[in-house]
Amino acid sequence: MPLHHHIFAVLATGALLLSGQAMAEQKPTIVLVHGAFAESSSWNGVVKDLEADGYSVVGAANPLRGVKADAQTVSSLLSSIRGPVVLVGHSYGGSVISGAALGHDNVKALVFVSAFAPEAGESAADLSAKFPGSTLAPTLAPPVELADGGHDLYIDQAKFHEQFAADVPKSEAKLMAASQRPIAEAALKEPAGAPAWKDIPSWFVYGDADKNIPPAVLAWMAERAGSKETVVVKRGSHVVMVSHSDTVARLIEKAAAEH
Repeated sequence: MPLHHHIFAVLATGALLLSGQAMAEQKPTIVLVHGAFAESSSWNGVVKDLEADGYSVVGAANPLRGVKADAQTVSSLLSSIRGPVVLVGHSYGGSVISGAALGHDNVKALVFVSAFAPEAGESAADLSAKFPGSTLAPTLAPPVELADGGHDLYIDQAKFHEQFAADVPKSEAKLMAASQRPIAEAALKEPAGAPAWKDIPSWFVYGDADKNIPPAVLAWMAERAGSKETVVVKRGSHVVMVSHSDTVARLIEKAAAEH
């Protein structure tokens, strides 16, 4: 073999090895899906921690219209991302990621943050009532009538801090109450489809003082899903990603490291 051909072959082999190594070392993109009565800024603390550690992060806009439709929206976003993904859902967002991950081989892990992990046929409303403890219903504002005959639900702003974010400073909770995104009532009652958590490794984190989803329900879902690790935040509210963003970010990074 002529010398220049030999050198080219060596360089090409080296380039392939480096390319393979780079792919192996590629950090997953973290996709964060907010839930009802929240929006993407609820992840800000988590985003800062993840980006500081070199992760690319996308805060998905969850329409909060219906489990299937919302999962399709997030699924479309996943189709635009190259490389491995860790998909994270808060509250109702857990139902969404359970459907959105289906068919995406690049989704390597699911992280449920105070979130529903429904089996096929289960709704958020069903699961919330599985064990006693949710005090959400009495704190809802009068429903907003929609043109299609349905209703949008908000938490009464005066009750938002105590119900939704009791371990967040009152001034911050007041901003969250004003900027909360409503969820269609029908979305909370819509049965989930086949769950991705049966095939994709899952991690769970929640607060033991959650007033929206009873902690007993969250523990039961984590066990059923075969959670790789479950972190329980002492005196944590429903929004542990706001009040304990470092704890949530660490668990996401653990999930990412095992991809």
